[in-house]
Amino acid sequence: MTKIGRELLNQLTSEQVKGPFVTIMLNTHVAHQEVEKDQLKFKNFIKESKKRFEKRYPSEDWSVIQKNAEVLLASQDFWRQSTKSVAVILTPKETFVHRLSIEVDDQYYVGDTPYILAIIKNGQFNYPYYLLTLNRDSVALYKMENKKLSKIDLPEDAPVTMEIALGSELTGGGANFRSSSNAGGNASHGTSAKDEEVEVDRNNYYHAVSTFLRTFLEGMDPAPLFLYGLPDNQAVFKKVAKGLNIQSDIAINTSPIQLSLAELEKNVSPIQEGLDRKEVAAYQKLIEAKNYEQFSDIKQSAELGRLDKLFITTANLIPGFGEDPDTEYDWRQELNLTSIKTISNGGDVYILEQADAPGGKSLLGILRY
Repeated sequence: MTKIGRELLNQLTSEQVKGPFVTIMLNTHVAHQEVEKDQLKFKNFIKESKKRFEKRYPSEDWSVIQKNAEVLLASQDFWRQSTKSVAVILTPKETFVHRLSIEVDDQYYVGDTPYILAIIKNGQFNYPYYLLTLNRDSVALYKMENKKLSKIDLPEDAPVTMEIALGSELTGGGANFRSSSNAGGNASHGTSAKDEEVEVDRNNYYHAVSTFLRTFLEGMDPAPLFLYGLPDNQAVFKKVAKGLNIQSDIAINTSPIQLSLAELEKNVSPIQEGLDRKEVAAYQKLIEAKNYEQFSDIKQSAELGRLDKLFITTANLIPGFGEDPDTEYDWRQELNLTSIKTISNGGDVYILEQADAPGGKSLLGILRY
């Protein structure tokens, strides 16, 4: 789960944030006409929320919530974000905005607690990591967060090119190499003096990159590092790299030269898929632990602080409210309240597809003891 998602859940399920809560889940778009539709839907949700809020909490002050909602409604920056959806949680004192990388059911809730199931689901299979693109004479660093890849701006003296890193220490192989057609790393393997110079420069360059990254990443949020480059370049880099959290079991073994950010983001999907498989495999083993499948048992265990992990499948959260809106609404809220109790007592909640859940169970609580 992303760091910001975990921090928000811990905050919302603690006693620090006081309700009542108005939660709005909304899919968002970037096209002008679609944005206008999003704004209208948001406005209508606030209007309906006000009716329910004033009926349920007649002694509470709605005006602050209304004012903060209008600020968001008028904010161009708020509506220009390119994420798939957004969760907005309003209280008489605070406003929380959390961007999501998943599609949600457009909906609103008013209650004593925030509605957090979409925020939980957004955290599943959502891995922050660093990506280092490797060429023989250049590198770039990226951050994957909330399933969006962004390039990290490095200091001016960062060794993003061999020339910057080595300067006068270049043997000559690096300079000669840069003028060749093999700039992506497809150099021939021979025993000539020129080949040896090229290898010396590459080793020295990657060592400089490794030294820089070790210090630079110490000041960043901790996350694993994945490599994107030709296998030969990766092998040399891993050989000289020291003190970096390089993940060797998954890598992108092609040249990153002249690829756009969108192309890089698309090409790193094997990293996401590999991490997904590892996480699902870990979940399946939990079916062997003591567990409950009946909701009444799960709910009681969550309230007593005995629940270590709660698994809810998306089959429990079907789109819309069904033929009986009150029953469907109450069921989602029951799951939401039990999730809040689980997290507030130090447990974890997961919302998965049926095939990914331990034992394929639609609802499962793993006990702490």
